[in-house]
Amino acid sequence: MKNFLLVAAIALFGLTATSQEKKESQGLLGTWWIAGQVSFASEKTGDAKTTSNMILPIVGTFITPSVTVGVGVGNISSKTVNGAGATTANASTFVVKPLVRKYWNVSGGLFFYGQAALPVMIGKDKISDAKTSSFALELAPGFDYIVNKWITVETSFTIFNVGTITETPNVGDKTTTFQFNANPMNSVGDRTLGNLQVGVKFLF
Repeated sequence: MKNFLLVAAIALFGLTATSQEKKESQGLLGTWWIAGQVSFASEKTGDAKTTSNMILPIVGTFITPSVTVGVGVGNISSKTVNGAGATTANASTFVVKPLVRKYWNVSGGLFFYGQAALPVMIGKDKISDAKTSSFALELAPGFDYIVNKWITVETSFTIFNVGTITETPNVGDKTTTFQFNANPMNSVGDRTLGNLQVGVKFLF
């Protein structure tokens, strides 16, 4: 009987250790997360005023312990009203932004990651009836710190961006512009990191 209990105890300990090792090796595998971007801006010149806002929720999941995929779906809108109170521009843009990230542990809960995203935007101005569309590839490194099991704090900046923008007026020919930017700074003279973003991510 004692031998049976000893064997059972060893088997239970081995099963527990194996389960713990499996859990640790899986890390964040299968974990879902929610993040996003929200912004609002207002500019006034004399009696003329321009307002703009962006709402872009992002949802993703870890497909391996160190790789996550996600997609953001949202809207960007802007409106301009002149000094007489008439609306001269009223644009709305639909945004879809699929992305993938690869994480590397730095120390403890601090991780470095590289992100690739493919933002696609389709917009229209309700006043001029002009249409715009764009497609781009963005590369952005960043740091992610896990505060606890349900929240992290992250920061990132874009180091590479390439894509096209097509503008189609209501009357006349459309214009397609190719853009390439591999400068992580705001400009040659300004050494501040461009498009620096800081936010939180919720895990569940």
